[in-house]
Amino acid sequence: RLKRRGAFVLPVPLLVLAGLLVSETSGAVLAMAAAAAEAEESEQVDEQVDGIDAAIAEAEEEAGAGEGDDAEGENLEEALQDGVDEEELEQLEAQLAEGEDEGPGDEGAVDENPPSEEDDDDHLQGVEVEEHLIDAVEGSLRLKRMLSRDEEEDGPSAKKQKLSPEAEAKKMKVQKLVVKWGLQTDATVRHVCETCSVEELDTMLKSSYVPDKFNQWKPPSEMLARYLCDLRERHMPGGAMCDAIAAFKHRFRMDMSKDKLLRSLSHKDLRYVLTYYDGSQELEDLVREAAVIDAVDDNTTATALPDAKGVIALGRFQRLELIDPLADAAVFGDANLTFAINLAKHREALGHVGRVIATTFEDLDTLRERYKEIDESISTLEEYTALVYHCVDCTRIAIDERFKTMQGSFGAVYYNFPHSGAIQGFFDGHPIVNWRHENLMRLFFRALRSFVKPGGCVKVASNMGAVGVRYSYIIGSAMENEFVHVETVPFMEWHLHRYGRSYGDKRDIHRRPDAKNNQSYNAQAAERDMVYCFAYAPSGDMLGTQHIRMPPTLKTLKHCRDGPFKNLQGTARERLAQQLHHRFVTEVSGTHVG
Repeated sequence: RLKRRGAFVLPVPLLVLAGLLVSETSGAVLAMAAAAAEAEESEQVDEQVDGIDAAIAEAEEEAGAGEGDDAEGENLEEALQDGVDEEELEQLEAQLAEGEDEGPGDEGAVDENPPSEEDDDDHLQGVEVEEHLIDAVEGSLRLKRMLSRDEEEDGPSAKKQKLSPEAEAKKMKVQKLVVKWGLQTDATVRHVCETCSVEELDTMLKSSYVPDKFNQWKPPSEMLARYLCDLRERHMPGGAMCDAIAAFKHRFRMDMSKDKLLRSLSHKDLRYVLTYYDGSQELEDLVREAAVIDAVDDNTTATALPDAKGVIALGRFQRLELIDPLADAAVFGDANLTFAINLAKHREALGHVGRVIATTFEDLDTLRERYKEIDESISTLEEYTALVYHCVDCTRIAIDERFKTMQGSFGAVYYNFPHSGAIQGFFDGHPIVNWRHENLMRLFFRALRSFVKPGGCVKVASNMGAVGVRYSYIIGSAMENEFVHVETVPFMEWHLHRYGRSYGDKRDIHRRPDAKNNQSYNAQAAERDMVYCFAYAPSGDMLGTQHIRMPPTLKTLKHCRDGPFKNLQGTARERLAQQLHHRFVTEVSGTHVG
Protein backbone atom coordinates (compact mmCIF):
# COMPACT_ATOMS: atom_id res chain seq x y z
CA ARG A 1 0.00 0.00 0.00
CA LEU A 2 2.93 2.39 0.84
CA LYS A 3 4.60 1.56 -2.47
CA ARG A 4 1.45 2.53 -4.37
CA ARG A 5 1.54 5.90 -2.61
CA GLY A 6 5.10 6.50 -3.75
CA ALA A 7 6.79 6.01 -0.36
CA PHE A 8 10.21 4.39 -0.11
CA VAL A 9 10.38 1.79 2.68
CA LEU A 10 13.64 0.26 3.97
CA PRO A 11 13.75 -3.35 5.13
CA VAL A 12 13.68 -3.88 8.94
CA PRO A 13 17.38 -4.92 9.27
CA LEU A 14 18.46 -1.75 7.53
CA LEU A 15 16.30 0.34 9.86
CA VAL A 16 17.93 -1.29 12.92
CA LEU A 17 21.40 -0.70 11.51
CA ALA A 18 20.59 2.94 10.82
CA GLY A 19 19.35 3.36 14.40
CA LEU A 20 22.57 1.94 15.80
CA LEU A 21 24.64 4.28 13.65
CA VAL A 22 22.64 7.27 14.85
CA SER A 23 23.01 6.12 18.48
CA GLU A 24 26.77 5.68 18.18
CA THR A 25 27.10 9.05 16.48
CA SER A 26 25.08 10.73 19.25
CA GLY A 27 27.18 9.03 21.93
CA ALA A 28 30.38 10.16 20.24
CA VAL A 29 29.06 13.70 19.99
CA LEU A 30 28.10 13.70 23.67
CA ALA A 31 31.49 12.32 24.66
CA MET A 32 33.24 14.98 22.61
CA ALA A 33 31.08 17.66 24.19
CA ALA A 34 31.83 16.35 27.71
CA ALA A 35 35.55 16.22 26.95
CA ALA A 36 35.45 19.76 25.61
CA ALA A 37 33.58 20.95 28.71
CA GLU A 38 36.06 19.18 30.98
CA ALA A 39 38.99 20.68 29.09
CA GLU A 40 37.44 24.12 29.33
CA GLU A 41 36.83 23.68 33.06
CA SER A 42 40.40 22.43 33.54
CA GLU A 43 41.68 25.42 31.60
CA GLN A 44 39.63 27.75 33.81
CA VAL A 45 40.99 26.09 36.95
CA ASP A 46 44.54 26.42 35.61
CA GLU A 47 43.94 30.09 34.94
CA GLN A 48 42.59 30.57 38.48
CA VAL A 49 45.56 28.70 39.96
CA ASP A 50 47.99 30.80 37.91
CA GLY A 51 46.29 33.94 39.15
CA ILE A 52 46.44 32.72 42.73
CA ASP A 53 50.13 31.83 42.32
CA ALA A 54 50.82 35.37 41.20
CA ALA A 55 48.87 36.74 44.17
CA ILE A 56 50.78 34.46 46.58
CA ALA A 57 54.11 35.58 45.14
CA GLU A 58 53.08 39.20 45.51
CA ALA A 59 51.91 38.68 49.12
CA GLU A 60 55.11 36.84 50.04
CA GLU A 61 57.15 39.62 48.43
CA GLU A 62 55.30 42.17 50.58
CA ALA A 63 55.85 40.00 53.66
CA GLY A 64 59.56 39.90 52.87
CA ALA A 65 59.71 43.66 52.48
CA GLY A 66 59.91 43.95 56.27
CA GLU A 67 63.37 42.44 56.11
CA GLY A 68 64.69 45.62 54.56
CA ASP A 69 66.17 46.79 57.84
CA ASP A 70 68.38 43.70 58.00
CA ALA A 71 69.44 44.31 54.40
CA GLU A 72 70.35 47.92 55.23
CA GLY A 73 72.45 46.68 58.13
CA GLU A 74 74.27 44.28 55.83
CA ASN A 75 74.81 47.13 53.33
CA LEU A 76 76.42 49.17 56.08
CA GLU A 77 78.86 46.38 56.86
CA GLU A 78 79.68 45.94 53.17
CA ALA A 79 80.19 49.67 52.80
CA LEU A 80 82.57 49.70 55.74
CA GLN A 81 84.55 46.86 54.20
CA ASP A 82 84.73 48.74 50.88
CA GLY A 83 86.23 51.78 52.55
CA VAL A 84 83.34 54.24 52.83
CA ASP A 85 84.12 57.44 54.72
CA GLU A 86 83.19 57.45 58.41
CA GLU A 87 81.07 60.62 57.98
CA GLU A 88 79.03 58.99 55.22
CA LEU A 89 78.66 55.87 57.33
CA GLU A 90 77.40 57.94 60.29
CA GLN A 91 74.83 59.62 58.02
CA LEU A 92 73.56 56.19 56.86
CA GLU A 93 73.30 54.98 60.44
CA ALA A 94 71.42 58.14 61.43
CA GLN A 95 68.94 57.68 58.57
CA LEU A 96 68.39 54.08 59.61
CA ALA A 97 67.83 55.12 63.26
CA GLU A 98 65.32 57.79 62.18
CA GLY A 99 63.44 55.17 60.19
CA GLU A 100 63.22 52.96 63.28
CA ASP A 101 61.98 55.82 65.45
CA GLU A 102 59.27 56.82 63.03
CA GLY A 103 57.63 53.37 63.15
CA PRO A 104 55.45 51.88 60.45
CA GLY A 105 53.88 54.30 58.01
CA ASP A 106 53.59 58.06 57.82
CA GLU A 107 51.17 60.25 59.70
CA GLY A 108 47.59 59.51 58.69
CA ALA A 109 48.42 56.09 57.25
CA VAL A 110 45.95 53.24 57.90
CA ASP A 111 47.16 50.44 60.18
CA GLU A 112 46.93 47.37 57.98
CA ASN A 113 47.98 44.99 60.80
CA PRO A 114 45.48 45.34 63.66
CA PRO A 115 46.23 43.45 66.86
CA SER A 116 45.53 39.77 66.43
CA GLU A 117 43.77 37.51 68.90
CA GLU A 118 47.19 36.28 69.99
CA ASP A 119 48.18 39.78 71.15
CA ASP A 120 44.77 40.94 72.34
CA ASP A 121 44.41 41.02 76.14
CA ASP A 122 40.70 41.87 76.16
CA HIS A 123 39.88 38.30 77.15
CA LEU A 124 41.75 38.80 80.46
CA GLN A 125 39.75 41.85 81.48
CA GLY A 126 37.31 41.30 84.33
CA VAL A 127 38.96 38.01 85.36
CA GLU A 128 40.60 37.89 88.77
CA VAL A 129 43.68 35.71 88.47
CA GLU A 130 47.12 35.99 89.99
CA GLU A 131 49.78 37.17 87.58
CA HIS A 132 51.80 33.96 87.70
CA LEU A 133 48.65 31.95 86.87
CA ILE A 134 47.64 33.98 83.80
CA ASP A 135 49.50 31.61 81.52
CA ALA A 136 47.52 28.65 82.92
CA VAL A 137 44.15 30.09 81.92
CA GLU A 138 44.92 32.53 79.10
CA GLY A 139 44.22 30.05 76.31
CA SER A 140 40.81 29.12 77.68
CA LEU A 141 39.77 32.77 78.07
CA ARG A 142 41.14 33.63 74.62
CA LEU A 143 39.08 30.85 73.06
CA LYS A 144 35.93 32.15 74.75
CA ARG A 145 36.69 35.67 73.57
CA MET A 146 37.16 34.52 69.98
CA LEU A 147 33.77 32.81 69.93
CA SER A 148 32.04 35.75 71.60
CA ARG A 149 33.63 38.29 69.25
CA ASP A 150 32.68 36.15 66.27
CA GLU A 151 29.03 36.46 67.35
CA GLU A 152 29.38 40.22 67.76
CA GLU A 153 31.00 40.74 64.37
CA ASP A 154 28.64 38.53 62.38
CA GLY A 155 26.26 40.43 60.15
CA PRO A 156 26.16 42.81 57.19
CA SER A 157 27.53 45.71 59.22
CA ALA A 158 30.66 43.82 60.28
CA LYS A 159 33.91 45.41 59.17
CA LYS A 160 36.26 43.33 57.09
CA GLN A 161 39.55 42.97 58.94
CA LYS A 162 42.67 43.89 57.03
CA LEU A 163 45.27 41.16 56.88
CA SER A 164 49.01 41.28 57.21
CA PRO A 165 51.05 40.24 54.13
CA GLU A 166 51.77 36.86 55.76
CA ALA A 167 48.10 36.25 56.46
CA GLU A 168 47.22 37.37 52.93
CA ALA A 169 49.74 34.91 51.46
CA LYS A 170 48.25 32.10 53.56
CA LYS A 171 44.75 33.06 52.45
CA MET A 172 45.83 32.82 48.82
CA LYS A 173 47.29 29.35 49.41
CA VAL A 174 44.01 28.21 50.94
CA GLN A 175 42.18 29.57 47.90
CA LYS A 176 44.56 27.75 45.57
CA LEU A 177 43.94 24.47 47.37
CA VAL A 178 40.14 24.64 47.30
CA VAL A 179 40.24 25.64 43.60
CA LYS A 180 42.60 22.77 42.85
CA TRP A 181 40.21 20.35 44.58
CA GLY A 182 37.05 21.88 43.08
CA LEU A 183 35.68 22.60 46.57
CA GLN A 184 35.43 26.38 46.45
CA THR A 185 31.85 26.33 47.80
CA ASP A 186 32.53 23.97 50.72
CA ALA A 187 32.84 26.29 53.73
CA THR A 188 33.92 23.50 56.09
CA VAL A 189 36.81 22.41 53.85
CA ARG A 190 37.93 26.03 53.66
CA HIS A 191 37.75 26.25 57.47
CA VAL A 192 39.96 23.17 57.84
CA CYS A 193 42.53 24.67 55.45
CA GLU A 194 42.48 27.98 57.31
CA THR A 195 43.36 26.21 60.57
CA CYS A 196 46.40 24.53 58.99
CA SER A 197 49.92 25.81 59.35
CA VAL A 198 51.69 27.27 56.31
CA GLU A 199 53.95 24.21 56.21
CA GLU A 200 50.95 21.89 56.01
CA LEU A 201 49.43 23.97 53.23
CA ASP A 202 52.69 23.80 51.27
CA THR A 203 52.83 20.03 51.76
CA MET A 204 49.33 19.60 50.36
CA LEU A 205 50.01 21.95 47.46
CA LYS A 206 53.03 19.87 46.46
CA SER A 207 51.27 16.53 46.89
CA SER A 208 48.66 14.87 44.71
CA TYR A 209 46.22 14.47 47.59
CA VAL A 210 42.58 15.32 46.85
CA PRO A 211 39.73 14.77 49.36
CA ASP A 212 37.24 12.15 48.21
CA LYS A 213 34.17 14.14 47.18
CA PHE A 214 32.05 11.05 46.54
CA ASN A 215 32.61 9.04 49.73
CA GLN A 216 29.25 7.76 50.93
CA TRP A 217 30.26 7.72 54.61
CA LYS A 218 32.31 10.84 55.26
CA PRO A 219 32.22 14.38 53.79
CA PRO A 220 35.37 15.89 52.18
CA SER A 221 36.05 18.08 55.23
CA GLU A 222 36.25 15.10 57.57
CA MET A 223 38.44 13.19 55.11
CA LEU A 224 40.76 16.20 54.90
CA ALA A 225 40.93 16.58 58.69
CA ARG A 226 41.80 12.89 59.02
CA TYR A 227 44.55 13.23 56.39
CA LEU A 228 46.08 16.16 58.26
CA CYS A 229 46.02 14.25 61.55
CA ASP A 230 47.79 11.35 59.84
CA LEU A 231 50.47 13.76 58.59
CA ARG A 232 51.12 15.04 62.11
CA GLU A 233 51.09 11.58 63.66
CA ARG A 234 53.90 10.40 61.39
CA HIS A 235 56.28 12.27 63.70
CA MET A 236 54.89 10.77 66.92
CA PRO A 237 55.60 7.48 68.71
CA GLY A 238 52.22 5.96 67.87
CA GLY A 239 49.16 5.25 69.96
CA ALA A 240 49.84 1.58 70.80
CA MET A 241 51.86 0.15 73.71
CA CYS A 242 55.21 1.92 74.09
CA ASP A 243 57.66 0.99 76.85
CA ALA A 244 60.06 3.37 78.59
CA ILE A 245 62.95 2.67 76.21
CA ALA A 246 60.85 3.10 73.06
CA ALA A 247 59.52 6.45 74.35
CA PHE A 248 63.03 7.60 75.32
CA LYS A 249 64.49 6.50 71.98
CA HIS A 250 61.80 8.37 70.06
CA ARG A 251 62.32 11.54 72.07
CA PHE A 252 66.01 11.69 71.18
CA ARG A 253 65.68 10.12 67.68
CA MET A 254 67.98 7.16 68.44
CA ASP A 255 68.66 4.20 66.16
CA MET A 256 68.30 0.48 66.86
CA SER A 257 71.89 0.11 68.07
CA LYS A 258 71.07 2.37 71.02
CA ASP A 259 67.90 0.37 71.62
CA LYS A 260 69.90 -2.82 72.06
CA LEU A 261 72.29 -1.12 74.48
CA LEU A 262 69.50 0.36 76.61
CA ARG A 263 67.61 -2.93 76.87
CA SER A 264 70.68 -4.64 78.29
CA LEU A 265 70.87 -2.28 81.28
CA SER A 266 69.83 -3.04 84.85
CA HIS A 267 67.15 -1.08 86.69
CA LYS A 268 69.72 1.12 88.47
CA ASP A 269 71.70 1.92 85.33
CA LEU A 270 68.68 2.47 83.08
CA ARG A 271 67.01 4.81 85.57
CA TYR A 272 70.26 6.80 85.82
CA VAL A 273 70.58 7.09 82.02
CA LEU A 274 66.94 8.10 81.53
CA THR A 275 67.26 10.73 84.27
CA TYR A 276 70.50 12.43 83.21
CA TYR A 277 70.74 12.02 79.43
CA ASP A 278 69.97 15.29 77.63
CA GLY A 279 71.38 14.64 74.16
CA SER A 280 74.55 16.68 74.68
CA GLN A 281 76.78 13.73 75.57
CA GLU A 282 77.44 10.31 74.14
CA LEU A 283 75.04 7.66 75.38
CA GLU A 284 77.83 5.12 75.82
CA ASP A 285 79.74 7.47 78.13
CA LEU A 286 76.69 7.91 80.35
CA VAL A 287 76.15 4.15 80.47
CA ARG A 288 79.73 3.62 81.66
CA GLU A 289 79.22 6.38 84.25
CA ALA A 290 76.07 4.69 85.53
CA ALA A 291 77.85 1.34 85.87
CA VAL A 292 80.50 2.64 88.30
CA ILE A 293 78.00 4.35 90.61
CA ASP A 294 77.06 2.23 93.61
CA ALA A 295 73.44 1.37 94.27
CA VAL A 296 71.80 3.49 96.98
CA ASP A 297 69.46 1.94 99.52
CA ASP A 298 67.44 4.92 100.77
CA ASN A 299 64.25 2.95 101.45
CA THR A 300 62.40 4.36 98.42
CA THR A 301 60.72 2.50 95.59
CA ALA A 302 62.94 4.20 92.97
CA THR A 303 66.02 2.44 94.32
CA ALA A 304 64.39 -0.96 94.84
CA LEU A 305 65.69 -4.00 92.92
CA PRO A 306 68.75 -2.25 91.39
CA ASP A 307 69.89 -5.40 89.55
CA ALA A 308 66.50 -6.24 88.00
CA LYS A 309 66.05 -5.99 84.24
CA GLY A 310 65.65 -2.27 83.65
CA VAL A 311 62.79 -1.99 81.19
CA ILE A 312 60.64 -4.51 83.08
CA ALA A 313 61.23 -2.84 86.46
CA LEU A 314 60.29 0.60 85.11
CA GLY A 315 57.17 -0.83 83.49
CA ARG A 316 56.08 -2.27 86.82
CA PHE A 317 56.25 1.18 88.39
CA GLN A 318 53.70 2.52 85.91
CA ARG A 319 51.41 -0.50 86.15
CA LEU A 320 51.44 -0.82 89.96
CA GLU A 321 50.88 2.93 90.45
CA LEU A 322 53.86 3.55 92.72
CA ILE A 323 53.48 7.33 93.01
CA ASP A 324 54.76 9.96 95.44
CA PRO A 325 53.28 8.97 98.84
CA LEU A 326 53.46 12.50 100.26
CA ALA A 327 51.99 14.54 97.39
CA ASP A 328 48.33 15.04 96.54
CA ALA A 329 46.72 13.18 93.64
CA ALA A 330 43.99 14.82 91.54
CA VAL A 331 41.34 13.04 89.46
CA PHE A 332 39.52 15.06 86.79
CA GLY A 333 36.32 14.20 84.95
CA ASP A 334 35.41 11.24 87.18
CA ALA A 335 31.65 11.28 86.56
CA ASN A 336 30.51 8.58 89.04
CA LEU A 337 33.61 8.84 91.29
CA THR A 338 34.33 5.09 91.17
CA PHE A 339 37.90 5.62 89.92
CA ALA A 340 38.62 8.09 92.73
CA ILE A 341 37.42 5.50 95.25
CA ASN A 342 39.75 2.96 93.65
CA LEU A 343 42.68 5.35 93.93
CA ALA A 344 41.89 6.32 97.52
CA LYS A 345 41.80 2.67 98.61
CA HIS A 346 45.04 1.99 96.76
CA ARG A 347 46.85 4.88 98.43
CA GLU A 348 45.67 3.93 101.89
CA ALA A 349 46.81 0.32 101.36
CA LEU A 350 50.28 1.62 100.45
CA GLY A 351 50.40 3.93 103.48
CA HIS A 352 50.32 7.19 101.51
CA VAL A 353 49.55 10.38 103.40
CA GLY A 354 48.83 12.58 100.36
CA ARG A 355 45.21 13.51 99.71
CA VAL A 356 43.00 12.49 96.80
CA ILE A 357 41.16 15.39 95.13
CA ALA A 358 38.22 13.92 93.23
CA THR A 359 36.40 16.20 90.77
CA THR A 360 33.40 16.02 88.47
CA PHE A 361 32.45 18.31 85.62
CA GLU A 362 28.72 18.11 86.43
CA ASP A 363 26.90 19.56 89.43
CA LEU A 364 25.62 17.35 92.25
CA ASP A 365 21.96 17.45 91.17
CA THR A 366 22.84 16.17 87.70
CA LEU A 367 24.98 13.42 89.22
CA ARG A 368 22.14 12.33 91.48
CA GLU A 369 19.87 12.06 88.48
CA ARG A 370 22.34 9.85 86.59
CA TYR A 371 23.97 7.82 89.37
CA LYS A 372 21.74 6.72 92.22
CA GLU A 373 24.76 5.67 94.29
CA ILE A 374 26.57 9.02 94.04
CA ASP A 375 25.87 10.12 97.63
CA GLU A 376 27.21 6.82 98.92
CA SER A 377 30.32 7.25 96.74
CA ILE A 378 30.93 10.72 98.14
CA SER A 379 30.60 9.41 101.71
CA THR A 380 33.10 6.63 100.95
CA LEU A 381 35.64 9.14 99.61
CA GLU A 382 35.23 11.36 102.65
CA GLU A 383 35.99 8.35 104.87
CA TYR A 384 39.35 8.18 103.08
CA THR A 385 39.85 11.93 103.78
CA ALA A 386 39.48 12.74 100.09
CA LEU A 387 38.19 16.09 98.84
CA VAL A 388 35.25 16.02 96.41
CA TYR A 389 34.59 19.03 94.15
CA HIS A 390 31.83 19.41 91.57
CA CYS A 391 31.54 21.73 88.54
CA VAL A 392 35.29 21.63 87.94
CA ASP A 393 36.58 22.53 84.48
CA CYS A 394 40.09 21.06 84.28
CA THR A 395 41.14 23.74 81.78
CA ARG A 396 40.22 26.59 84.16
CA ILE A 397 41.46 25.46 87.57
CA ALA A 398 43.72 28.54 87.76
CA ILE A 399 40.63 30.72 88.32
CA ASP A 400 38.86 28.22 90.59
CA GLU A 401 39.07 29.44 94.19
CA ARG A 402 39.02 25.87 95.52
CA PHE A 403 42.42 25.20 93.89
CA LYS A 404 44.02 28.45 94.99
CA THR A 405 46.19 26.82 97.67
CA MET A 406 47.14 23.74 95.62
CA GLN A 407 49.78 25.24 93.34
CA GLY A 408 52.72 22.89 92.93
CA SER A 409 51.16 20.24 95.18
CA PHE A 410 50.05 17.52 92.73
CA GLY A 411 52.34 14.52 92.54
CA ALA A 412 49.94 12.61 90.30
CA VAL A 413 47.05 13.62 88.02
CA TYR A 414 44.54 11.34 86.29
CA TYR A 415 42.09 12.00 83.46
CA ASN A 416 40.40 8.88 82.12
CA PHE A 417 38.86 8.84 78.64
CA PRO A 418 38.54 12.61 78.15
CA HIS A 419 35.79 13.82 75.87
CA SER A 420 34.21 17.21 75.16
CA GLY A 421 30.71 15.81 74.74
CA ALA A 422 28.86 14.40 71.75
CA ILE A 423 26.90 16.67 69.42
CA GLN A 424 23.94 15.07 67.69
CA GLY A 425 24.38 14.69 63.95
CA PHE A 426 28.19 14.89 63.93
CA PHE A 427 30.79 12.19 64.43
CA ASP A 428 33.57 13.12 66.86
CA GLY A 429 36.10 13.38 64.02
CA HIS A 430 34.18 16.03 62.08
CA PRO A 431 36.07 19.37 62.08
CA ILE A 432 32.96 21.33 63.09
CA VAL A 433 33.14 19.66 66.53
CA ASN A 434 36.59 18.04 66.72
CA TRP A 435 38.43 21.25 67.62
CA ARG A 436 36.81 21.00 71.08
CA HIS A 437 38.53 17.70 71.78
CA GLU A 438 41.95 18.92 70.65
CA ASN A 439 41.72 22.15 72.62
CA LEU A 440 40.59 20.22 75.70
CA MET A 441 43.95 18.46 75.81
CA ARG A 442 45.99 21.56 74.95
CA LEU A 443 44.37 23.67 77.66
CA PHE A 444 44.35 20.81 80.20
CA PHE A 445 48.11 20.34 80.08
CA ARG A 446 48.78 24.08 80.06
CA ALA A 447 46.62 24.48 83.20
CA LEU A 448 48.48 21.67 84.98
CA ARG A 449 51.85 23.42 84.69
CA SER A 450 51.07 25.58 87.72
CA PHE A 451 49.81 22.72 89.89
CA VAL A 452 52.00 19.65 89.20
CA LYS A 453 55.29 19.22 91.05
CA PRO A 454 58.45 18.84 88.95
CA GLY A 455 58.77 15.12 88.35
CA GLY A 456 55.06 14.58 89.02
CA CYS A 457 53.20 12.13 86.81
CA VAL A 458 50.15 12.67 84.64
CA LYS A 459 48.17 9.75 83.22
CA VAL A 460 45.50 10.02 80.55
CA ALA A 461 43.60 6.89 79.56
CA SER A 462 42.07 6.72 76.07
CA ASN A 463 41.43 4.36 73.20
CA MET A 464 44.31 4.27 70.72
CA GLY A 465 41.85 4.52 67.83
CA ALA A 466 39.66 7.28 69.27
CA VAL A 467 38.66 9.90 66.69
CA GLY A 468 37.49 12.48 69.24
CA VAL A 469 40.43 12.93 71.60
CA ARG A 470 43.04 11.30 69.40
CA TYR A 471 46.18 9.90 70.98
CA SER A 472 48.19 12.54 69.09
CA TYR A 473 46.22 15.29 70.84
CA ILE A 474 47.22 13.81 74.20
CA ILE A 475 50.91 13.23 73.45
CA GLY A 476 51.34 16.40 71.38
CA SER A 477 49.67 18.66 73.97
CA ALA A 478 51.76 17.15 76.75
CA MET A 479 55.02 17.66 74.87
CA GLU A 480 54.11 21.29 74.06
CA ASN A 481 53.81 21.96 77.79
CA GLU A 482 56.98 20.15 78.93
CA PHE A 483 55.33 16.93 80.06
CA VAL A 484 57.66 14.17 78.86
CA HIS A 485 56.07 11.03 77.42
CA VAL A 486 57.63 8.22 79.47
CA GLU A 487 55.49 5.19 78.58
CA THR A 488 52.19 3.94 77.13
CA VAL A 489 50.68 1.08 79.14
CA PRO A 490 47.79 -1.17 78.04
CA PHE A 491 44.78 -0.17 80.11
CA MET A 492 43.96 -3.78 81.11
CA GLU A 493 47.46 -4.17 82.61
CA TRP A 494 46.98 -1.12 84.84
CA HIS A 495 46.36 -1.85 88.51
CA LEU A 496 43.55 0.75 88.68
CA HIS A 497 41.59 -0.35 85.60
CA ARG A 498 38.78 -2.06 87.57
CA TYR A 499 36.27 0.71 88.12
CA GLY A 500 32.76 1.51 86.89
CA ARG A 501 33.26 3.37 83.65
CA SER A 502 30.50 5.60 82.32
CA TYR A 503 29.66 7.79 79.35
CA GLY A 504 29.69 10.95 81.45
CA ASP A 505 26.48 12.32 79.92
CA LYS A 506 22.71 11.74 80.01
CA ARG A 507 23.07 8.26 78.48
CA ASP A 508 24.18 7.06 81.92
CA ILE A 509 20.60 7.39 83.16
CA HIS A 510 19.64 4.28 81.20
CA ARG A 511 23.03 2.56 80.74
CA ARG A 512 24.54 1.67 84.05
CA PRO A 513 28.35 1.43 84.40
CA ASP A 514 29.71 -2.09 84.49
CA ALA A 515 33.23 -2.70 85.74
CA LYS A 516 33.09 -6.44 85.15
CA ASN A 517 35.54 -7.33 82.38
CA ASN A 518 35.65 -3.61 81.53
CA GLN A 519 32.43 -3.93 79.48
CA SER A 520 31.13 -0.41 79.90
CA TYR A 521 30.96 0.46 76.20
CA ASN A 522 29.36 -1.35 73.30
CA ALA A 523 31.73 -0.47 70.46
CA GLN A 524 35.11 -0.08 72.16
CA ALA A 525 37.64 -2.92 72.27
CA ALA A 526 39.26 -3.11 75.71
CA GLU A 527 42.59 -4.31 74.29
CA ARG A 528 42.91 -1.02 72.39
CA ASP A 529 42.54 1.11 75.52
CA MET A 530 45.83 2.65 76.63
CA VAL A 531 47.19 4.71 79.53
CA TYR A 532 49.50 7.48 78.30
CA CYS A 533 52.02 8.30 81.03
CA PHE A 534 53.92 11.59 81.36
CA ALA A 535 56.37 13.20 83.76
CA TYR A 536 56.55 16.97 84.30
CA ALA A 537 60.02 18.27 83.42
CA PRO A 538 59.93 22.10 83.40
CA SER A 539 62.92 23.74 81.75
CA GLY A 540 62.48 27.05 83.56
CA ASP A 541 62.05 28.90 80.26
CA MET A 542 58.97 30.97 79.53
CA LEU A 543 56.69 29.17 77.10
CA GLY A 544 54.99 31.00 74.28
CA THR A 545 51.27 31.58 74.00
CA GLN A 546 49.36 28.31 74.02
CA HIS A 547 48.40 27.33 70.49
CA ILE A 548 44.73 26.43 70.13
CA ARG A 549 42.75 24.99 67.25
CA MET A 550 40.55 27.73 65.82
CA PRO A 551 36.79 27.05 66.16
CA PRO A 552 34.47 27.43 63.14
CA THR A 553 32.98 30.88 62.79
CA LEU A 554 29.25 31.50 62.86
CA LYS A 555 29.45 32.16 59.12
CA THR A 556 31.03 28.74 58.56
CA LEU A 557 28.28 27.08 60.59
CA LYS A 558 25.60 28.80 58.52
CA HIS A 559 27.17 27.49 55.30
CA CYS A 560 27.94 23.98 56.59
CA ARG A 561 26.39 21.21 54.48
CA ASP A 562 27.28 18.24 56.68
CA GLY A 563 25.58 16.37 59.50
CA PRO A 564 22.37 17.97 60.79
CA PHE A 565 22.74 20.89 58.34
CA LYS A 566 22.51 18.64 55.30
CA ASN A 567 18.77 18.98 54.61
CA LEU A 568 18.14 22.36 56.25
CA GLN A 569 17.53 25.62 54.44
CA GLY A 570 16.84 29.24 55.27
CA THR A 571 15.66 30.07 58.78
CA ALA A 572 16.00 26.50 60.07
CA ARG A 573 19.66 26.35 59.03
CA GLU A 574 20.42 29.73 60.58
CA ARG A 575 18.63 28.80 63.82
CA LEU A 576 20.64 25.58 64.16
CA ALA A 577 23.88 27.48 63.48
CA GLN A 578 23.04 29.98 66.21
CA GLN A 579 22.17 27.20 68.67
CA LEU A 580 25.39 25.31 67.97
CA HIS A 581 27.47 28.46 68.25
CA HIS A 582 25.81 29.32 71.55
CA ARG A 583 26.62 25.83 72.82
CA PHE A 584 30.28 26.30 71.91
CA VAL A 585 30.39 29.57 73.88
CA THR A 586 28.69 27.89 76.85
CA GLU A 587 31.12 24.98 76.85
CA VAL A 588 34.27 27.09 76.75
CA SER A 589 32.85 29.11 79.64
CA GLY A 590 33.08 25.99 81.80
CA THR A 591 29.40 24.97 81.76
CA HIS A 592 28.57 21.34 81.02
CA VAL A 593 26.10 20.68 78.17
CA GLY A 594 24.60 17.27 77.44
